[in-house]
Amino acid sequence: MSQPIELTLEQQFSLRSFETQVEHMSREQAQDFLIKLYEQMMVKENMYKHFLKHQWGIETANQYE
Repeated sequence: MSQPIELTLEQQFSLRSFETQVEHMSREQAQDFLIKLYEQMMVKENMYKHFLKHQWGIETANQYE
């Protein structure tokens, strides 16, 4: 991975749209949004970990019992 991963054109457009939305938020709205976004990022990371463990066959049995 010597080359940096770049955003697709669609992702760049989405990012610009997001930027416009954030510019119109109040400070409080932006802070609340960041907290929710961070929570979603952590949930996403946990899902990736779970899926990888399952795919690699290293997850523990009865983990949620």
